[in-house]
Amino acid sequence: MPTVKAAVVQASAPLFDTPAALSRAKDLIRQAHADVVVLPEAFLGGYPKALDFDITVGRRTDAGRELFRRYHAAAIDVPGPEVESLAALTRELGCHAVVGAVERQGGTLYCVALFFGPTGYLGLHRKLMPTAAERYLWGQGDGSTLPVIDTGAARIGAAICWENYMPLFRTTMYAKGVDLWCAPTVDDRDQWQASMRHIALEGRCFVLSANQFLRRDDLPPDLRVDAMDPVLIGGGSVIVSPLGQVLAGPLRDTEGILAAQLDLDDLARARFDFDAVGHYARSDIFTLHVNESAHTAVTGLTP
Repeated sequence: MPTVKAAVVQASAPLFDTPAALSRAKDLIRQAHADVVVLPEAFLGGYPKALDFDITVGRRTDAGRELFRRYHAAAIDVPGPEVESLAALTRELGCHAVVGAVERQGGTLYCVALFFGPTGYLGLHRKLMPTAAERYLWGQGDGSTLPVIDTGAARIGAAICWENYMPLFRTTMYAKGVDLWCAPTVDDRDQWQASMRHIALEGRCFVLSANQFLRRDDLPPDLRVDAMDPVLIGGGSVIVSPLGQVLAGPLRDTEGILAAQLDLDDLARARFDFDAVGHYARSDIFTLHVNESAHTAVTGLTP
């Protein structure tokens, strides 16, 4: 099997400035110069760390609604011009890329991972469960966007941030044969490193985790307050082998690009003594049903 060069990007993009975010994403993918490149969660559209949208239980304000309007305007449509621009880039470079974004569909926003390859746009995964206050910004994805994409050399899938803590989600991805587990995130805690190594070892897959490095000064000037930390998201991007060994990183306290050569033969070597959905599964005792149908509020309409 071939060797694949993988890269994870640790950076952030200007909040509420989608053209600048797109330009930065394309520059970083070019700089990575890799077969597979992963960008952090919500890179296009933005992760509004430390902003509360002026909401408390049972109360919203005009100022909070206006801030959400700005956030909604910065999100991207899928399909849309930003997606096509990235698709053109990966066609040009002949690489695969997984890019975190905020998708706009009507009045609802979704945190998504966009997949691109040498043929262009390949699909998306919508985050199934936004975490804590993310739930007043983002809707929930459903089982219709759980792709694992065969590149010909390896199968790529994505779990966004705390989806990585969902055991049944992980089992589903393992059953789909994921080889390169992409984890766009904004979780910069030390505990994240333990989770990334565990998933690599449990799934016997390579883990490519790309985290943001976000400074207070990256926020629009009117939203910065002195009480904010100078660094809002501190990084921690990492690449891990199928036996849980750290191949690159973790990178902290700066922007940068981590890269590693992945020997895909390591996948078979690692699965010799453990396959979570195969010879170690005990399907006579445990089974999992996955609903991959799309859930929509209104059906049966004609254009």
